[in-house]
Amino acid sequence: MSANLERLVEIALRDVLDPEMGRSVVDLGLIYAIKVTPGGSVAITMTTTTRGCPLAGFLKEAVAMAAGAVEGVRDVGVTLTYEPAWAPAMIAAE
Repeated sequence: MSANLERLVEIALRDVLDPEMGRSVVDLGLIYAIKVTPGGSVAITMTTTTRGCPLAGFLKEAVAMAAGAVEGVRDVGVTLTYEPAWAPAMIAAE
């Protein structure tokens, strides 16, 4: 169940677009981890394209809202990290 919920959360996060890049946070490689507990708690680890990104708060909130809208998700925690540092090579090929 948790693997399926993890996949549904990932699909929902594809709708969260980075306003500067115009691509989803998933395609940009900004989502490092999605962990789901059997009780429906979701922990997401993500980054931004640059440390100190002015959109970090917006993106973190948008990711939490998108994940929280998935049926079966009880609560969401989003952690920002800069380890490893994001690089353009993390962008998915179109």
